[in-house]
Amino acid sequence: MNAQSQYSDLELIQKILNKETAFFELIIRRNNPFLYRIGMMYHFSHEDTQDLMQDSYIQAYTHLSQFENRSSLKTWLSKIMVNHCYKKNQKWSSKNLESLENNAEVYNRYDGAETSKKVMNAELNSVLEKALLHIPEDYRTVFTLREINGLNVFETAEILDISENNVKVRLNRAKNFLRTEIEKVYNREEVFEFNLIYCDAMVNLVMKEIH
Repeated sequence: MNAQSQYSDLELIQKILNKETAFFELIIRRNNPFLYRIGMMYHFSHEDTQDLMQDSYIQAYTHLSQFENRSSLKTWLSKIMVNHCYKKNQKWSSKNLESLENNAEVYNRYDGAETSKKVMNAELNSVLEKALLHIPEDYRTVFTLREINGLNVFETAEILDISENNVKVRLNRAKNFLRTEIEKVYNREEVFEFNLIYCDAMVNLVMKEIH
């Protein structure tokens, strides 16, 4: 299955509900980067983020018939992932949360401008990691959903169950925290990339569970 853009989300959902479960792979591949960034935003390790992603996908699969298309599938999945992260965060003490710096091995590196779309800018990685670690969670969450995952104000408000105005306020405050460190080098698409090798592993894990 190699034509990820061939079907819309709604078409995929209909096929899956009609027992063509193999199509759930496309939903996983489309949304892996977004859910991965959410887990990292909460300071979970690479391994714990993968576990949370798997739990989120399985929950989504088992409740797929309840998707009402009032928001995008990405928004719906993101909300499930945020809820899983929040619950795990509540259970864990701060000493069990791992710094983003311990997960640097899952980030790609940058060699020059001509390859900026293929690998992560090492300088950007370092600056943004450190800056995000010092931002209060409420602001970091909004920044990740809006600026890194590319969700709009309405979608972000729906995921976090806050007002659209609150989203705008928190985003502005987050940018104030980050501006001096990342204003000139920030590239949304290269932050917290979910490497293809991990994407394949996540597909295999989830598809094994739902078959």
